[in-house]
Amino acid sequence: MSDQTNNLALPYILPSQAQKHVPHNEALQRLDAVVQLTIIAERQAPPETPGEGDRYLVAADLEGAWLGRQGLISVWQDGAWAYLSPNPGWRAFFLDTHQLRAFDGTKWNVISLDADGALPMIGINATADEINRLAVVSEASLFSHAGQGHQLKINKADPSQTGTLLFQTNWSGRAEMGLAGSDAFSIKVSGDGNDWSTALVVAPDGVVRMPSRPIVRASPAAGTASPPSASRTGFTDLHAGQGGFELGAAVPSGSGARLIVPADGFYLLSLSLSTLTSSGHDVAIEINGATVVASASGPASASPTRQSVTTIVELHEGDWLALLHNGTAQYEFGLAKTELCAVML
Repeated sequence: MSDQTNNLALPYILPSQAQKHVPHNEALQRLDAVVQLTIIAERQAPPETPGEGDRYLVAADLEGAWLGRQGLISVWQDGAWAYLSPNPGWRAFFLDTHQLRAFDGTKWNVISLDADGALPMIGINATADEINRLAVVSEASLFSHAGQGHQLKINKADPSQTGTLLFQTNWSGRAEMGLAGSDAFSIKVSGDGNDWSTALVVAPDGVVRMPSRPIVRASPAAGTASPPSASRTGFTDLHAGQGGFELGAAVPSGSGARLIVPADGFYLLSLSLSTLTSSGHDVAIEINGATVVASASGPASASPTRQSVTTIVELHEGDWLALLHNGTAQYEFGLAKTELCAVML
């Protein structure tokens, strides 16, 4: 019969043994070291002032008191270092990394609760739940390469489902990008988490669309007219548009409605004129009844003419556009006749 146990090498009290308390106390000390095993850290050299019962895993590149003890568990007992040789299956909690690890006979591995290494949910400085099975509270998250590159994959079951990144303010959605209900990549934004606008859509064939980009094709009511000099012509019909262009109040000193600009930005403005006869005329694109940004002029003529002018100008939300007349001419108004096109760049 051996004089110690098989797994923990605890000394037996033998028959007719003197000072039986010695092997008994030695066994208690060993049990005290390995039961509920907690390792402060893995170190290459002993700390200067160890505490009674402190346990360390001896690392490589040893020096001093731990020379030749690599891989052993060093325990400070009664003013000296004692050493334990771990067996496969030993488990320990490492205080410095807050990890539970198991020894496989060669190295200490972080314990996975499932045999396949999967966890049902995990919270990092946060509480995970059945929907948010991975929850992270941190100032930043880093996903780096192993090799030359790194891919972050978001998969969905079929085209009608959602695979997106949602950005929130105080837990209310403000921007979303990804595959939202189709296989077209989109970027959506919201000011309140309820009403959403699609800013960008990239179709699977690579065609890019901006459904909220301000665009309009506006004209006065179809027909012919000879506006007086120094009068204004507004607009009646919006033939094509998106992004919020609308008709406002009547223009001063003329007819038709103001064309209201929906958002700040630079715009491409294009004015097309169609005249039947003219005694000499000038038609200008005017902002807010005060600022002329472009104009088209024509000499006296008894024949129909077509003219156009294009410019780029900075406009602001709430600005309004109208046409300012000088001279006298008979105009054709309406789609593809006299009209104004505006596109936000």
